[in-house]
Amino acid sequence: MNEEAQVLKLFGIPFNVGNCLSGLVSALIVFGLVFWFSRRLQMKPKGKQNMIEWMIDFTNGIVKSSMPDEQGKKYGLLIFTLFLFIFVSNQIGLAIQLPINGVNYIKSPTASPATTLTLAFLVLLLSHLMGVAKFGFKGYVKNSYFSPMPALFPINVLEQFTNFLTLALRLYGNIYSGEVLLTVIYEQLAKSHTPWTYLPAIPLEMIWQGFSIFIGSIQAYVFVTLTMVYISQKVEKE
Repeated sequence: MNEEAQVLKLFGIPFNVGNCLSGLVSALIVFGLVFWFSRRLQMKPKGKQNMIEWMIDFTNGIVKSSMPDEQGKKYGLLIFTLFLFIFVSNQIGLAIQLPINGVNYIKSPTASPATTLTLAFLVLLLSHLMGVAKFGFKGYVKNSYFSPMPALFPINVLEQFTNFLTLALRLYGNIYSGEVLLTVIYEQLAKSHTPWTYLPAIPLEMIWQGFSIFIGSIQAYVFVTLTMVYISQKVEKE
C-alpha cells in the first residue's frame, strides 16, 4: 500500500494525521456503542443489554483465566475497553476508507506500526508500574528479573523486549497484510474492464473481507489475553 502520510508537528513532535483521526474515530465508535448498549438497563436483560453483558462476561473471562483471585477484578474495565478498541480498530478499515490526494485519512489504526507499538508500550509500562506498586521497586526487580533463579537474569531482560515487539508486530502484521491483500484484489481485479476478471473479484473480495473480520477478532482476543498474562507475571510471585 503505497500511501502518503500527512504529518503535522505540534511542539516539535510529528503526528500522523491519518493515524490520529483513525484512532479518534475508533474511540468514538466504541464510546457510542457502549453508551447506546448501556441505556435503560433492566433487571431482566434483553436486546442490546444482553449484548453488552455478554461482552463484559467475555472479557472478565479473559481476566479470570490469568488472575482468578479477587486481585484480577480491578483489571476488568481495562481489558473490556482495550478489547473493544482494538476490535473496532481492526475492522474499521474494512468498512471505511477516506483517501484524499493520495493520503488515506481513515483506515484501520492497527494497520500502522506506530499505533500497535504505542499500545504495546502502554500495556507493558502499566504491567511494570503495577509490579512496582505491588512489591515495591526492590521486590519488583527480584520477582521480574531474578526469579525463579538469578542465572536467568539476562534471559528475563531480553524477554521484556521480545514481549514488546511480538505484542505490537503480531497485531500490526496481521491487520496490515489483510488490508494490503484487499487493496490488491480491488485494484488489480475489480477495476478491470473485462468481465472474466472483475466477476471473480466480487466473491474473492467478500471471502477475504469475512476472513479479515475473523482475523481481526482473533488478534484483539490475543492482544488482551497476552496483556493479562504480562500483568499477572508482574503482580504475582513466581
